[in-house]
Amino acid sequence: MTMWDRMQEEGKIEGRAEGKVEGKVTLPNSQLTIGANGSIKAEVQAKSVVVIGRVSGNVRGTERVEIQATGIVEGDVIAPRLVVAEGAVVNGSIQMTSKPGAAAHSPSQSEPRRATGTAG
Repeated sequence: MTMWDRMQEEGKIEGRAEGKVEGKVTLPNSQLTIGANGSIKAEVQAKSVVVIGRVSGNVRGTERVEIQATGIVEGDVIAPRLVVAEGAVVNGSIQMTSKPGAAAHSPSQSEPRRATGTAG
């Protein structure tokens, strides 16, 4: 497992995971990118999450979640904004929260939709 944290111009920390990670990954004020070689078995929470590799576990983005064409998520996705590229795989429920920051709170009373399959 290799994990890089990089200071950006605005002083934000960005995390990138390549390889295997297990447990819980939390970056509440930062972006987390699961790279092409990343295989995460964890609950993932960050301000913004980009999935290029594989995640087995729930993914929560307080601002957005992006699943690129090679990305695979085996778990629920919770975010106010969601981008799913053609070819991406999501096997779990998707809950779109009403506003940024609301993803960190309890789910709304509406039932999340269940999505299984491949985009495209």
